[in-house]
Amino acid sequence: MLFKKVKIRLSILLTLSAISVFLIFLVFKVLEDNVLYFYSPSEIKNTNDLNLNKKIRVGGMVKKGSIQSNETEIKFVVTDLNNEIIVSYSGTVPALFAEGKGVVAEGRLRDKKFFIAKRILAKHDENYMPPELRGNLNKDAK
Repeated sequence: MLFKKVKIRLSILLTLSAISVFLIFLVFKVLEDNVLYFYSPSEIKNTNDLNLNKKIRVGGMVKKGSIQSNETEIKFVVTDLNNEIIVSYSGTVPALFAEGKGVVAEGRLRDKKFFIAKRILAKHDENYMPPELRGNLNKDAK
């Protein structure tokens, strides 16, 4: 038989443990909903289980000669030097956005070849290159 003090301590410990597990679960669930995964055009092409309703990020280089803009939207092609995806965006683009430069677009896929961006991220200097692209360039150069 357990003494009364031991029972109280044990119940407090079990209660705190249950609350801790619940809070950790809650934190992971919130982070799962807010984490946006980064995909290259090749990963999008080769992945069969992409959810078209889920927000994702597409990254790569803006293909030279691909930028087309009018008063309401800008369209351009993002490439990883192996595959390409067309991106459509309504709004103003960052000052560092240019052909041949790295870009990350956040939004939703319409299909595997067309991406509708809600936000364009180009918050790096002109010398930045994603590691995946650097690896592809090194392979192509050899």
